[in-house]
Amino acid sequence: MKQRQFLHVLDRDEAEARWRSALELATIPPETVALDQALGRVIADDIRSEIDVPGFDRSNMDGFAVRAEDTYGAEEQTPVHLVLNPETIATGIVPSEEVRAGSATSIATGGMLPRGADAVIPVEATDLDGDRVLLRRAVTPGNAVSFAGTDIGRGEAVLFAGTPLTSRETGVLAAIGAHEVRVLGRPRVAILSTGDEIVQPGEAMRPGLVHDSNGRILSDAVRELGGDPIFLGAFRDDEATLRRALKRGIREADLVLLSGGTSKGEGDLCARVVDELEPGIIVHGVALKPGKPICLASHGGRPVVILPGFPTSAVFTFHEFVAPVLRELAGRAVSVRETRRAILPLEVRSERGRLEYLLVGLVQREGGGLSAYPMGKGSGSVTAFSRADGFVRIERNTEIVESGHEVDVTLIGHELPLADLVIVGSHCAGLDRIAAALAREGIRVKLLAVGSEGGLAAAARGECDVAPIHLLDPATGRYNEPFLESSLRLLRGYDRMQGVVTRPDDSREVSELIGDTRLRMVNRNRGSGTRVLIDQLLGERRPEGFAYEPRSHYAVAAAVAQKRADWGVTIESIAAESGLRFRPLQAERYDFAIPRSRWERPAVKRLRALLEPGSSLRADLEALGLGTGVQ
Repeated sequence: MKQRQFLHVLDRDEAEARWRSALELATIPPETVALDQALGRVIADDIRSEIDVPGFDRSNMDGFAVRAEDTYGAEEQTPVHLVLNPETIATGIVPSEEVRAGSATSIATGGMLPRGADAVIPVEATDLDGDRVLLRRAVTPGNAVSFAGTDIGRGEAVLFAGTPLTSRETGVLAAIGAHEVRVLGRPRVAILSTGDEIVQPGEAMRPGLVHDSNGRILSDAVRELGGDPIFLGAFRDDEATLRRALKRGIREADLVLLSGGTSKGEGDLCARVVDELEPGIIVHGVALKPGKPICLASHGGRPVVILPGFPTSAVFTFHEFVAPVLRELAGRAVSVRETRRAILPLEVRSERGRLEYLLVGLVQREGGGLSAYPMGKGSGSVTAFSRADGFVRIERNTEIVESGHEVDVTLIGHELPLADLVIVGSHCAGLDRIAAALAREGIRVKLLAVGSEGGLAAAARGECDVAPIHLLDPATGRYNEPFLESSLRLLRGYDRMQGVVTRPDDSREVSELIGDTRLRMVNRNRGSGTRVLIDQLLGERRPEGFAYEPRSHYAVAAAVAQKRADWGVTIESIAAESGLRFRPLQAERYDFAIPRSRWERPAVKRLRALLEPGSSLRADLEALGLGTGVQ
């Protein structure tokens, strides 16, 4: 009988393209699992928090809740005296008394900050003198306080679809009170080892036989990628037996792997049996070393692959062709090295006497190398840990790590690939939708919210792909373009409305709100575009709460909704989501500054395509009230 020859040896990319065109990769139906069973699974839907984390302004230490301005000038030899309020705030207690000028309230670690207070002074920096407390040092607004909604805001997207759940992500889910989660179903992979020479580990050996290592390797590789292996066993070179096993695999699994029987020898039956499928073999032979004899086939759109029998060839071709398909079905990512060298772009201060592990996010620098951005949300944050790529060890006798210093970054986990698209700048609810759309396409996105000015600086240094900005130039009345350096290009985003928000029962106009000295505001962090707008609105006014500077629109909405402030400035979509009364203040452009050198990068090109007029993403943004008007 004439030997069966290779059909045709193809280039690797052409072989994959032909095979992929014959596949119909049906989505594995999602399922809901309890949180304690979710580790290692892949999130099926974007997850948004239904609560603020923390849920209230929280003290980080035992001490006294104060107005920071009342502490100014306090020193060890010339303490400041404040009246001690009768209330003591323990954990789990809602304060009933406001901290007014010249007063202080005793508060425990984890206690709720009372209205009027904007800082906590530690107990060790104070002394009691009857009904007074003596402060021996000054504090700044926000000292020893975790503001409500600063870590996670109600309605904020905390995890995106396609995210594998490690202990970091399950911690985030626990923090927002999720007791169950919808996850992608695990793709089932049938595995058949073939050959007269194959015996299973533990079975008797004789010359000419080999242990079946491929069955074990492939089963575990499938499991590592989030699939459920179904090992059907090892089969002798018997055509009828092999045909029955193949039919069973197709019936029970989403993908079928055979190991061995791909070469042109007469005794190898796998290719003959697989070619009976419909349409059967698409590619038989690829220009690879190792792995040339691989067979790529399909049956009714379902992938069927015959891997070479030699273990090295089998593993190599599995990762070249099968793993990408399996990752697509399972939503898994690739592994990376455990340590990286990186540059700190910002000065970092540490406390002498303590070994510090600084959580960082890694971004690629222009010209090569990495920058390690401190996450900056504090020790109480759960998202800082979940979104960090690794940590930098700062030794106990180091007080300052200067910007530009090279450090070693220890990666968290073993499957933390660098992002395909790094976004550093101003945050927006619409940006969550954009990142989610990219994530659904398999693009790994890193978001670092540092404000518009911080984003522009990062883009100018070549430390990010995209810098979302909304900066108004008072001289021209134009947004964003006047701030671009020659090395940057502007990608048009969308327009959105900023406005003043109050609780629903307050119908006063903006002029009345900012003019009423009895009212307390909530500000925004310096460097943000919203802060620029607030400063223009207030002029020389400094209402109560001016020093209260949370870093997100979500935190502003939380402060007003929870009655810790009477008014603030945020965007219309978040105001609506939070049930607040909204008064339009300024229509603004939310655009994207992009380094010219990164304009043609694949992930940036995909972002540009997603923002084209008429796209489904544009419709999604418009449903949020984020329009496409041109400045």
